[in-house]
Amino acid sequence: MAKTSILVAGAGGRMGRAVVAEILKTPGATLAGGFERPGGPDIGKDIGVLAGLDALGLNVEDASDKGLSRAGSLIDFTAPSASVENARAAADKGVAHVIGTTGFSADDEAAIAEVAKTIPIVKSGNMSVGVNVLTALVEQAAKALNDDYDIEIFEAHHRAKVDAPSGTALMLGRAAAKGRGVDLDEKRGSGERTGQREAGDIGFSVMRGGGIVGEHRVAFAGMQEVITLSHSAIDRGLFAKGAVAAARWAMGQPPGLYSMRDVLGLT
Repeated sequence: MAKTSILVAGAGGRMGRAVVAEILKTPGATLAGGFERPGGPDIGKDIGVLAGLDALGLNVEDASDKGLSRAGSLIDFTAPSASVENARAAADKGVAHVIGTTGFSADDEAAIAEVAKTIPIVKSGNMSVGVNVLTALVEQAAKALNDDYDIEIFEAHHRAKVDAPSGTALMLGRAAAKGRGVDLDEKRGSGERTGQREAGDIGFSVMRGGGIVGEHRVAFAGMQEVITLSHSAIDRGLFAKGAVAAARWAMGQPPGLYSMRDVLGLT
């Protein structure tokens, strides 16, 4: 595989620092740099030092422009509005874009899909290999088990996570809905609703607390048995590892909107 020069959006954030560390230890990958929003507290700081490593002589910039001219791929774990803006900037430079951001609106999703007509974009609610294998298994299980089995998706994350349910939980919900041949929006049960559960509902349960990296469980609850598929994230470095793999893969792809299941050959 050709050497990949990767730019990091939000280089000072927790995921940005993890991505920087992963790029530096990945054979064949090089760090093109990193940037933060204008006025951010980490602008001008050494990227290596921010990541807890030796100084690299490469400082955090206040915009994507310079870095994109040096990069083949951009990795982005920022915020929805920033990721849409970054996608457009990447398209202007012909750079592949990997998006791990969650919490997009319908308008944001449409904007990213439009940009993907001109560059390859890998977008996933979760970049880990294990979660994407789990997603494929959930789809198969939902296809095999009828409405006699209620589907409930439980997720837990650290107290600072903003969106709920998580992007991963929604990804699992979409996989379950696809397996059942239904629309998630029509079958999504509300955790606040009282009364009897409707057959075929896909429910979501959410916990926020402490420093939990990520817990996801999908239960298929029948009257005589419960089948549970689960994944536990121990270190957020696994998301960085998947994102770097996606960045390297995306460079060789034609324009389009891809997922980690495409990267891993699970589609």
